[in-house]
Amino acid sequence: MAIYLPELNPAQLWFPPVEQALEQPDGLLAMGGDLSTERLLLAYRSGIFPWFSQGDPLLWWSPATRAVFAPASLQFNRSLRKAWQRTTLTLTLNQAFARVVQGCAAPRKNQPETWILPPMQQAYQRLHQQGHAHSIEVWHNSTLVGGLYGILVGGLFCGESMFNRTPNAAKFALLALQQHLSQFTAGWIDCQMPNPFLQQLGAQPLPRQQYLTLLHQQTALISPAGHWQPQQLSLGND
Repeated sequence: MAIYLPELNPAQLWFPPVEQALEQPDGLLAMGGDLSTERLLLAYRSGIFPWFSQGDPLLWWSPATRAVFAPASLQFNRSLRKAWQRTTLTLTLNQAFARVVQGCAAPRKNQPETWILPPMQQAYQRLHQQGHAHSIEVWHNSTLVGGLYGILVGGLFCGESMFNRTPNAAKFALLALQQHLSQFTAGWIDCQMPNPFLQQLGAQPLPRQQYLTLLHQQTALISPAGHWQPQQLSLGND
């Protein structure tokens, strides 16, 4: 059966209603358009994100089920608390955004190819320069060993990707992110698609319409710019 997808015109800034997303493949909504800052911001504020591989057209998605971390859902369990107490790792905010994106884009053991292609990296770098995209870095001395990045939409952090070159680095980054968010907002984190790693940490599935309700509530919030200045982070309960 042929699949019909609306094709976006780069000269027109719009998306189809997310209710028109396909069931198979789950959430595929449209193709084409561009990766301009304006279009990306409209996408995230509409519950849509880009995801495509080398050789594919630009594809836009709004899956039927999202993975989210509810406020205060990321906590130290006993083993993670012990690991943090023993670690020599340090955490920072927005001190190496481009390097975090490159780390997320690097080939992995079971994932030799990446969807974070150079045009995507450049687009998110522009978002970062305009104060919309942020990163958490995990360091061992001066070596970057983990981190995550994503887009802030009001009070909701839409996580894009993370990487881990030493045990627990990604977990520490997520925990630091939610603790940082909780200083000025509830602390919701959108992780896009459920996977075993996120579910193990406590991410919960949220149907699209419930996610959109949450998104619209969070979009109305204003995040103080000062909270996102480059800085060192600490983890509570350590």
